[in-house]
Amino acid sequence: MQQKIIILDFGSQTTQLIGRRVRELDTFCEILPYNKYPEDDSDVIGVILSGSPYSVHDPEAFKVDLSRFMGRLPVLGICYGAQFISHSLGGKVEKADSREYGRAHLQTVDKTNPLFLGFDDNSQVWMSHGDTITAIPEGFKCIASTADVKYASYTNGKDVWAVQFHPEVFHTVQGTQLLKNFVVGICGSEQSWSADSFVDTTVAELKAQLGDDKVILGLSGGVDSSVAAVLLHRAIGKNLTCIFVDHGMLRKNEFRDVMHDYECLGLNVIGVDASEKFFADLAVVTDPEQKRKIIGRDFVEVFNAEAKKIEGAKWLAQGTIYPDRIESLNITGKVIKSHHNVGGLPKEMHLQLCEPLKWLFKDEVRRVGRSLGMPEHLITRHPFPGPGLAVRILGDITPDKVRILQDADDIYIRGLRNYKVKLSGEEARLVLAAGVPANMQNGEIEVSLYDQIWQAGTVLLSTVRSVGVMGDERTYEHPVALRAVTSTDAMTADWAHLPYDFMAKVSNEIINKVRGVNRVCYDISSKPPSTIEWE
Repeated sequence: MQQKIIILDFGSQTTQLIGRRVRELDTFCEILPYNKYPEDDSDVIGVILSGSPYSVHDPEAFKVDLSRFMGRLPVLGICYGAQFISHSLGGKVEKADSREYGRAHLQTVDKTNPLFLGFDDNSQVWMSHGDTITAIPEGFKCIASTADVKYASYTNGKDVWAVQFHPEVFHTVQGTQLLKNFVVGICGSEQSWSADSFVDTTVAELKAQLGDDKVILGLSGGVDSSVAAVLLHRAIGKNLTCIFVDHGMLRKNEFRDVMHDYECLGLNVIGVDASEKFFADLAVVTDPEQKRKIIGRDFVEVFNAEAKKIEGAKWLAQGTIYPDRIESLNITGKVIKSHHNVGGLPKEMHLQLCEPLKWLFKDEVRRVGRSLGMPEHLITRHPFPGPGLAVRILGDITPDKVRILQDADDIYIRGLRNYKVKLSGEEARLVLAAGVPANMQNGEIEVSLYDQIWQAGTVLLSTVRSVGVMGDERTYEHPVALRAVTSTDAMTADWAHLPYDFMAKVSNEIINKVRGVNRVCYDISSKPPSTIEWE
């Protein structure tokens, strides 16, 4: 039985980061809504309560019955989780005199306590709360304080620990150490979860789930669906049929190139040119959410049509990963944006759904791909939206607009691949930690800009025209916006600081070579508050 940590999500923006940190400790975890604690927790070794946008005093605040696990399993409360435990057990939580937000330092800390083993003096932490704990429950003791927060951490000395800071974020310098102390030292994780173990476990589960059933997999050309295909192929072999749909909004030459890659992997792939149908159904549609829903619906229709040709097909497999599911429906029930492979599947679809990667983050998917022996160029490919360039064209979709965007994007992506940079220190460590192949020499690595960043793409502002001058003539054409972000899991992202000489060269080449574009902009917004894609 595989050990796991349960993380109960109370709606914090950083809940997924807690999960990432636990996975980095080679320990499997599941992030569940605060009110979905499993009936059978025989494989659970510990429980973490996340932060929340609510105060414990809010009428709509999320609440959980602590008796379901407290007293039987080790528990760690983080921020709201710490306040909720205190409030529920007779402590006191009050409005802080001023919002406690940003860097702080642990001025006092019990370094003999299992949670703080290995901590340095004056260790930096990150606070983010409006309420504060002013009294802890009877039988508990304070084990860490800052200048402004008396109960930065407390425990009952047995099985409950709580911190009012966020160990999961980068600015808590020894946050990983704290989580390791809890997950490994206190909960007793054997640290046996890895890409190799995931492959072994998932292949066995897929064999049991699917049996001799035939499966259709919708391929997109991206790393997620490609890894899902190879994983399924290992489990069920010839019973897997892959379908790669050309909706007319792929990147330049993508359909041809990806089909070749899949043939080299030995997959049974059917290429379907459905571009005419997609263009017709998207005609005059400008609303981003409607675009996604139409594309999702059309994908399902195409798969159903192909499924009827494959005798005995019972399953539709997809490369859905965890961030897709989080963005489609968050803990409050509000849709951020629909993903074609996670929401809105019609009841009349004749196939059951199989999602072997649904609990993985992107970097974990890449590690699984390497474990499966896949080619590196498929594994390191940037994320690309399922709806393709349709959500990178503002306004309605036409073949000519797609042509403009394909040409501009091709110049941009090729430029990123060809431009080499040397990295050292923390930048090099992060790139190597992401699994990018590179050799360290004299403390430096050399990689392409493409490998240094998480995702890049071009956006066509087709609802806007700008005046320009080319030669002696006035032009009135469209601008494009270049987007490049750094991230580890797509839940948060920062804009990439690309070199000026690179941006100047790419801008000049796009304007000179792409008919219909006379201005190039660069998007310097981060997520949050923006999303990575414009639509």
